[in-house]
Amino acid sequence: MIQNEMQAIYVMWLRQMKRFIRFKSRLIAMLVQPLLFLFIFGSGFGGVRFPGLEDISFIHFFAPGIITMAILFSSMFTGISVLWDKQFGFLQEVLVAPISRFSIVIGRTLGGATIALIQGFIILIISVLLGTPISSVSGLILAIIFMILIAISAVGFGLILASKMNDFQSFPLIMNLVIMPLLFLSSAFFPVVENPTLKTIAFLDPLFYMVDGLRGSLVGAANINPPLYNLVIVFCICIVMIALGSYSFNRSEI
Repeated sequence: MIQNEMQAIYVMWLRQMKRFIRFKSRLIAMLVQPLLFLFIFGSGFGGVRFPGLEDISFIHFFAPGIITMAILFSSMFTGISVLWDKQFGFLQEVLVAPISRFSIVIGRTLGGATIALIQGFIILIISVLLGTPISSVSGLILAIIFMILIAISAVGFGLILASKMNDFQSFPLIMNLVIMPLLFLSSAFFPVVENPTLKTIAFLDPLFYMVDGLRGSLVGAANINPPLYNLVIVFCICIVMIALGSYSFNRSEI
């Protein structure tokens, strides 16, 4: 039984990876937006120094937010693949197999997270080539852990949305409606400490702890909370998102 479940997880992961490799246009499309943000905003606001952060350039502050954005959008599009599989009957065929739905969720989660991390690492490498500093080896390892947790959390949230919807054309609209306000309030594009109201709202934003933790571990500056404090919160968010995603998927009508 355990062997069947592990094989199911592997097959679902492998299917995600094969689809990703076959449709290279997806990689290009998912990279274009964050790269445009990184190059255009990074170049246009290169000389900007935020109050209290005069020692760090804008692109150094900006890069962790762009990495987070790339991972988020790529991970959440796992939900679209679920809706496609619902529409064309593949999911029904999988569900009649003698495996648990939890294995299907885990396989899809790992597949979506792997794809998102590939894109996140590409943005990270480009950011480093553009001059974004790496605080230390331990900081880089911690940043990679943050990236993994962000990817898994976003896949879980995507599964929650996909389990409640049947129209895959509406999914990107709902996703943008939810994610973009949270992203702007997460300190990904500008610091929130100068405005007490924004700071209070940011502390209620799950993405704030992801961006702040990634920035603190990778750059080692401009973060509000200690990286380990953010890590604990992001880890809890990750567990909750996967639990809710799995529960919603199990309860959904296929």
